[in-house]
Amino acid sequence: MVKLDTTQRTGFMQYWLMKSEPDAFSIDDLQKVGTEPWDGIRNYQARNFMRDDMKIGDLVFFYHSSCKIPGIVGLMEVASESYPDFTAFDSNEKYFDSRSNPEKPTWMMVDVKFVQKLAVPITLQSLKQNPKLDGMRLLQKGNRLSIMPVEKVHWDTIMDMTNV
Repeated sequence: MVKLDTTQRTGFMQYWLMKSEPDAFSIDDLQKVGTEPWDGIRNYQARNFMRDDMKIGDLVFFYHSSCKIPGIVGLMEVASESYPDFTAFDSNEKYFDSRSNPEKPTWMMVDVKFVQKLAVPITLQSLKQNPKLDGMRLLQKGNRLSIMPVEKVHWDTIMDMTNV
């Protein structure tokens, strides 16, 4: 099981899962840069999670999606409070939103910090096969959110599955 140092965290610890397509941004990319803005979120509910609920020090599963074998590939930590997603204002950016206004930004992001890459990914298939994960948001039909909260009991179950 991975041992995490949460001594710097004050207040209520929250847990998250954030998805990225590995050909766009992977756990290896995050490991190389250390800390990175999690930009390009264009879903209101996911934006609200970042804006209203994420706190510095919250722990996050890094999930590779839309790939041959989707699954949890690493751990990261929320490294900043939310702030305006500047990619929304730049017409040269992939995630430009002409309706977003810098004076009253629509889209937000947080910085995430690399914690650890898992030696063996925890596949979506193995998550689905674990009865202790019944009710986990990721595994509910029709849930396509790229950012979602993870209940503590589900976090602990998945951490037990890491075998790191």
